[in-house]
Amino acid sequence: METENLTVVTEFILLGLTQSQDAQLLVFVLVLIFYLIILPGNFLIIFTIKSDPGLTAPLYFFLGNLAFLDASYSFIVVPRMLVDFLSEKNVISYRSCITQLFFLHFLGAGEMFLLVVMAFDRYIAICRPLRYSTIMNPRTRYALLLALWLGGFTHSIIQVALILHLPFCGPNQLDNFFCDVPQVIKLACPDTFIVELLMVSNSGLLSLLCFLGLLASYAVILCRIRKYSSEGKNKATSTCTTHIIIVFLMFGPAIFIYTRPFQAFPADKIVSLFHTVIFPLMNPVIYTLCNQEVKASMRKLLSQHMVF
Repeated sequence: METENLTVVTEFILLGLTQSQDAQLLVFVLVLIFYLIILPGNFLIIFTIKSDPGLTAPLYFFLGNLAFLDASYSFIVVPRMLVDFLSEKNVISYRSCITQLFFLHFLGAGEMFLLVVMAFDRYIAICRPLRYSTIMNPRTRYALLLALWLGGFTHSIIQVALILHLPFCGPNQLDNFFCDVPQVIKLACPDTFIVELLMVSNSGLLSLLCFLGLLASYAVILCRIRKYSSEGKNKATSTCTTHIIIVFLMFGPAIFIYTRPFQAFPADKIVSLFHTVIFPLMNPVIYTLCNQEVKASMRKLLSQHMVF
């Protein structure tokens, strides 16, 4: 009977990134410019890899999927965030909040697993070059792609299942500009200590283990390439260095957000901004700028379609 008398929350109020109107306007302009410049760049990467028959190696196959994942990921938070900057009261329904949270973790975990797959691909290419084409055949590539999608779905559905079992009876103010696990579960009526531990062991432990595994794998690769010739060594080192930069950009904020008890810190919103808006769109661009084959193919494609 006591549960029946509780008010059921049907919507959440997003408090946003900042309460300062000037700061909000500045962030809005910067994010909009960044979004309109970098997002087409991700689609250009996908189109370039799809249209160039010379970019059929597994590395480019996974790079194209990374660009697709990051472009999709950016649609979850950024469009609504830009609209909310111009609104006086930012309200999101309970169902929309859960949907946003699901796709955020679905695509985010999928990208983490994709970075693991790309590290595996580089390990085989550098440490087992004679068996590379045999191991990384098209069937293996699509099997790995399916596995990372299933892994992302499993991770996300666990997050959502834990939240759906929590009753929300007020307050309903989310101190963020989007729906994410740490803020949402803090609004639940009962004590959420156990749920928080489960969330940390799911998201936090996953991020930390993937991060440490990736660093270890690239350390092994860098040790192996010391035996290469000067040209091959420089190319392999450049590729691995780029991958390591992406690993830190991707996993640093995730570890900061999800591997600690869900307590608010002043830097949380800034870290979330980079984690959900800036870094995802930059990842494929950083890969591309350090890949001579993709850059050459992109220049060729643009020159063919350039209208004067």
